[in-house]
Amino acid sequence: MLVVNNVSITLQENEFVSVIGPSGCGKSTIFNMIAGLIKPDSGDVFIDDEKYTGITGRVSYMYQKDLLLPWKKIIDNVSIPLIIKGHSKNEARKKVKDYFEVFGLSGFEYKYPFQLSGGMRQRAALMRTYMFSKDVILLDEPFGGLDAITKTKMQYWLLEVLEKLKASILFITHDIEEAIFLSDRIYILSDRPATIKKEIRIDLPKPRTQEILTSKEFNDLKRHVLNIL
Repeated sequence: MLVVNNVSITLQENEFVSVIGPSGCGKSTIFNMIAGLIKPDSGDVFIDDEKYTGITGRVSYMYQKDLLLPWKKIIDNVSIPLIIKGHSKNEARKKVKDYFEVFGLSGFEYKYPFQLSGGMRQRAALMRTYMFSKDVILLDEPFGGLDAITKTKMQYWLLEVLEKLKASILFITHDIEEAIFLSDRIYILSDRPATIKKEIRIDLPKPRTQEILTSKEFNDLKRHVLNIL
């Protein structure tokens, strides 16, 4: 069964690009191809002009659930990517320690996941993801399981932390407002088999503030996306 049909997605350095579309249209399949977990029947994945089709380990990939190991302290959870790459436990701990302040987790290094709120666990999960690959990060509905207030706070937090990290983000969401608020560009996909119905550039001023959510420009974009979907 054909899941994705002639889809071409680009991501520039330090860019935030969202992918939205109907449930089951193939968004996660596209991410799995980019991450090298699935090899496409045709087409290729290029990063910095190098071919990575079917090759894992080049990009970071974070799912909706935080997937933190409950028996490990947060510092050891976020160290896992470095351990996998051959660092000792002590080396990995030293390398990740400086990032706890950046990710708003100072003071939680030696806590266990159950001692953190949902939002804090997602911060830890994103930090662990970043430690795997710092330049290209795939986020598959990372805030989908959070309550509305926490989700909004995490959106503002994500934009702030990205200013410090300078990473390039591909982001899956079903939330149109979230996509517009966070993104530089949005790809809108069709029903399965997924094709690109439209690519939209989000020319809203940065840094994005709460006031922008009620602006005419924001709501015009939202109406435009809804009409395409």
